[in-house]
Amino acid sequence: MNFLLSITFVLCWSSGFIGAKLGAGSASAVTILMWRFLPLALILIVIGTVSRTWWRGLAVRVVARQAVIGVLSQSGYLFTVYYAIQLGVSSGTTALIDGVQPLVAGALAGPLLRQYVSSKQWLGLCLGVGGVVIVTMADAAAGTGAARWAYFVPFLGMFSLVAATFLESRSRARVAPLVSMTVHCTTSAVIFTALAVSAGVAKPPAEISFWAAITWLVALSTFGGYGLYWLILRRSGVTKVNTLMFLMAPVTAVWGALMFGEPFGPQTALGMAVGLAAAVIVYRGDISSARVCAQDMDTGEAARPVKYDA
Repeated sequence: MNFLLSITFVLCWSSGFIGAKLGAGSASAVTILMWRFLPLALILIVIGTVSRTWWRGLAVRVVARQAVIGVLSQSGYLFTVYYAIQLGVSSGTTALIDGVQPLVAGALAGPLLRQYVSSKQWLGLCLGVGGVVIVTMADAAAGTGAARWAYFVPFLGMFSLVAATFLESRSRARVAPLVSMTVHCTTSAVIFTALAVSAGVAKPPAEISFWAAITWLVALSTFGGYGLYWLILRRSGVTKVNTLMFLMAPVTAVWGALMFGEPFGPQTALGMAVGLAAAVIVYRGDISSARVCAQDMDTGEAARPVKYDA
């Protein structure tokens, strides 16, 4: 089940970069994001009200915390991704820059969450960053017409998503997925609607490609990508879910090459193979650590009584 969830998550999350590319030619980033979240938020609010999900012991502080997580994980992260693609950065390169997230999350998981990373997992994380660098250099060498400073925009989104991940992981309150998604989407809908109205770009274009991109983003990226992200985070922890981010770059690169003719050469293929190897090493390192802990428990090492002085 964990394997199937991971594969589905990688495909759904990668689809967000492709959907952003689909809509970039017909509208601005703010317009796309407004119409991505506004109808979705209204639908989720209606579903939550009818099922009375909202009234089941929800505290104001819990809703406020989820709203902050929504601002970081959706509003902040997605705006930088869409804006970078709008500036001319390819979908594959944007995903590749976001691929350094696992190293940042892995470095912070120990001091912030006490989910310490083993030496084998660190090897996999560093190897994954190497794969990201290989493919990023290949895409940058191909040339996309984007300004150099535009390549720093996705880094801001990466840090925003890392912050949301740790904020959610440190939360003791368990919120139903429907509730958290409703709060996240509603918060993003309010933010992007306000930005679009103030900028005078709230009116959606009549092009079919725009609404096709919106449907794509709502169905695959929001429900599939974000829903599975939080599910895997709770089931497997920060290190595992962020290691899967290494796979977004090569998957998006292949997808972008097939759909948009973006460059995909031997160097990109090498980076993809390195990223896959990194994911395998981190997962096997986690399994080895679990076996060591189980052996310690079986031998009674962890169950020795503690003597207290009077």
